[in-house]
Amino acid sequence: MFNGSDTIATFSIVLVALAILLWGYNRARSYGKLGILAWLQSVVLMVPWLLFFGLFAAGIYLNLVGILFLIVASAGGYIYLGKQLRKEGQDTILRERASQRLQELEAERHPETETQDSPEPKTTDDSKIRPEMLPIPEDDLKTIKGIFGIDTFFATETISYQEGAIFRGNLRGEPEQVHSRLSASLKERLEEKYRLFLVESPEGKPVVIILPSTDDPQPTTIGQKILAAVLFFATIATSLEAAGILLNFDFFSDLARFQEVLPLSLGLWTILAAHEIAHQIIAKKYDVRFSFPFFIPSLQIGAFGAINRFQSLIPSRTALFDIAFAGPAIGGLISLLMLIIGLVLSHPGSLFKLPTEFFQGSVLVGTLAKVILGSALQTQIVDIHPLTIIGWLGLVITALNLLPAGQLDGGRIVLAIYGRKTARRTTIATLILIGIVAIFNPSNPIPLYWGIIIVFLQRNLERPSLNELTEPDDARAALGLLALFLTLATLIPLTPSVAGTLGIGAG
Repeated sequence: MFNGSDTIATFSIVLVALAILLWGYNRARSYGKLGILAWLQSVVLMVPWLLFFGLFAAGIYLNLVGILFLIVASAGGYIYLGKQLRKEGQDTILRERASQRLQELEAERHPETETQDSPEPKTTDDSKIRPEMLPIPEDDLKTIKGIFGIDTFFATETISYQEGAIFRGNLRGEPEQVHSRLSASLKERLEEKYRLFLVESPEGKPVVIILPSTDDPQPTTIGQKILAAVLFFATIATSLEAAGILLNFDFFSDLARFQEVLPLSLGLWTILAAHEIAHQIIAKKYDVRFSFPFFIPSLQIGAFGAINRFQSLIPSRTALFDIAFAGPAIGGLISLLMLIIGLVLSHPGSLFKLPTEFFQGSVLVGTLAKVILGSALQTQIVDIHPLTIIGWLGLVITALNLLPAGQLDGGRIVLAIYGRKTARRTTIATLILIGIVAIFNPSNPIPLYWGIIIVFLQRNLERPSLNELTEPDDARAALGLLALFLTLATLIPLTPSVAGTLGIGAG
């Protein structure tokens, strides 16, 4: 029977997922039917995994056919809800446009009404400019003011900011359309001299920020390229050494056994390469320059993944999400397939002979192993195909990069979906959690190393997108939630007693 602590450990991931769904529901209600449909997309993506883990914890094991049925049903429900969401979205847009047109006609008939009711002045004269000197030349400032209008962004106040200016006022249209029109007008008048950002002020109101293009992210320097190359070769070396450790020998002390470690290393390199290539492909789609990967070597698991810099401005939060999500999505999918194929191919006489406690280190890996290997996990030693090891290492690397902190892929995903305030909070919470894990599990150095890397290299949030107001669609939000959920499932371990009760480990 489960005791209290074991029950908490077993069902913690399910409870976290339910809490996320409830929080998402409360957030979605304010958006009406569109919000509820989008929330249901999150539900259909997560329900198969909740059922899988919940039934598993109750001692009910689904076979591969049952798992595939859940996945297919989830995909079908997601597609159906997506169609309903698009249909409802189109209806909503038509209603909004009709309402906006009626308001414009009413304003044309009674122009004095807007003058009386508007809390903001109708002109942007010098009396509304702050007394400090603006860094933008006067002629340029006059030209910039000319891009604003009553049908886009009605500027009412100009404030000096860094090497540019902030324009407060009223947003008169959809953020995406307004930003596109203002940016095109600015480029037409001043070419590439300035950049226009549409962001939210601390008071929660839309503001326009104009900064010189000299503040754009800078290209990778020669020194940084050399560092990237050094880290690349160091990661090759550590992945070879990690493969040797898995094979119970020190590769650096016996280089003649190169052929033995090469297959494992190639599998890991495939996952890392797929991750980085996916980032680059989606970045190119949005015309965003993404730096060379700065790989992070690790003797424990071969590599921690890679750090990337944006070398150009990000056009929107949707672009930020797609670029950040692409890498872990492809790398994680390949890792999961390797894991499943490796488990299916495992048989007596496979290359690796591992204690069954090995599968207690991850809820996701342990449950999949139990489904596929069955009673083989009740022995002390189980023979495992090498693809199983490679797949698990890939899942761990992917999960570490999906932690919702700073400029990690997970941090960028949270920033894209929920904004800067939530991203700051999740970064702090993640660092605290990593610190607690490192303190109470000193035998595993990975949390400590990864926490140090985040604190010194990745803790800051990504700079704002050019259009910071338009959020990614709810389909992307659902995918982001699923990615964070599977991250928890990969990193959270099973307690030995719960694993034993569930048939993972010798009795």
